[in-house]
Amino acid sequence: MASAALKLFQRFGGSAPGRWLVSRAVCWRAPYFRSIAPRIEQLEAGRCVVRMHDRRAVRNHIGTVHAIALCNLAELAGGLATDATIPDSMRWIPKGMAVRYLAKARGMMTATASVPAVAGDGPARELHALIEVRDASQNVVFDADITMWIAPRK
Repeated sequence: MASAALKLFQRFGGSAPGRWLVSRAVCWRAPYFRSIAPRIEQLEAGRCVVRMHDRRAVRNHIGTVHAIALCNLAELAGGLATDATIPDSMRWIPKGMAVRYLAKARGMMTATASVPAVAGDGPARELHALIEVRDASQNVVFDADITMWIAPRK
């Protein structure tokens, strides 16, 4: 059974207005993500692509996209990819995040998250979501490895 976010994306994600609607719904459920005004572009088991515009609200004092805005984008993409991958009988929460800032982040940011397949239910365990963030020129400006704790729902 698909997660609520995945079902919503499968139903409405085929058009730009639908992706906008899904993105808004996800941010309504998890309001902190509103701070980066994300747009979910793709969502399927094992993969999620989220975009964020470079705008004043996400910039730092030197005019580039703020490091924490990039972390926020990575967590959203990694969390949605995890949610779409694990069975409905399990839940997830970020346990840790290792990040690298590789270049100045300017312009449209696109985060692509990859999560390995999860074979059915099982004991609580770690799962790694790997995220790359690229600029409009397809240069990798940031990457992250988010350790997700997945466990059976109570």
